[in-house]
Amino acid sequence: MKIYDSHTHLNDDDFYDDVPAWLNRAQHLGVVEMNMVGSNEKLNERALRLAHDYPQLHAIIGWHPEDSRNFGPQQREQLIKDLKRPEVVSLGEIGLDYHWDSSPRDVQQRVFADQLAIARRMHLPISVHCRDALADTYSLLKQAHVEDFGGVMHSFNGDTVWLHRFLELGMQVSYSGVATFHNAADVQAAVKETPLDRLLVETDAPYLTPEPYRGQRNEPAYSRYVVEGVAKLKGCSSEEVAATSFRNARELFPVREQYEED
Repeated sequence: MKIYDSHTHLNDDDFYDDVPAWLNRAQHLGVVEMNMVGSNEKLNERALRLAHDYPQLHAIIGWHPEDSRNFGPQQREQLIKDLKRPEVVSLGEIGLDYHWDSSPRDVQQRVFADQLAIARRMHLPISVHCRDALADTYSLLKQAHVEDFGGVMHSFNGDTVWLHRFLELGMQVSYSGVATFHNAADVQAAVKETPLDRLLVETDAPYLTPEPYRGQRNEPAYSRYVVEGVAKLKGCSSEEVAATSFRNARELFPVREQYEED
């Protein structure tokens, strides 16, 4: 079984000093490919470095809504420059977070829309963070015609109504350890209704640890338990979920030898 953790954070302080050990643990459970996801200047730089040093790792870089208050012209220029590097497979994680409101909502919306325009111009898929902001996230994606460049709803946490709305926009949907939580009825219902050819798996480590390790620090190896949880909900084998989600991730996040502008 080969598993692709489509969204994780070995660039986080919890992991960064011992990456080979975490990769070995992941390999032991069949997790052989991963996306390192940035969110600000420091974590973007680390994601790029890891993707350069390890062939099984790829970089997703962008400015998270919580950090959007710090996204100015200099950061924008650097982001566009870095997005041209061959290690980069996506722009993210970008979006809206109305739970913490670490950045003003109007700033979040402006920075999200700006990064969507960058993704469109550079023909890059996006990785979308959405917390307590489904309606505004949907609206901005629709306005940006996201179907032209594609992307994924990272750690989707909406109900089946919102699931189908994002699917209609052409988005892929990724599930994290939340899909294994016994109290996550909406997410589990969404898993059941997500077509396998539109589904990805992730850990979002060190966050959202799946059962049976909920409450402990998450790690990329635990993608195995996300796969098993999704398979149980969908009534199919873990091997089928692993193989299909691996293929979906490879298709959404193709590795580039070099960046080519129109």
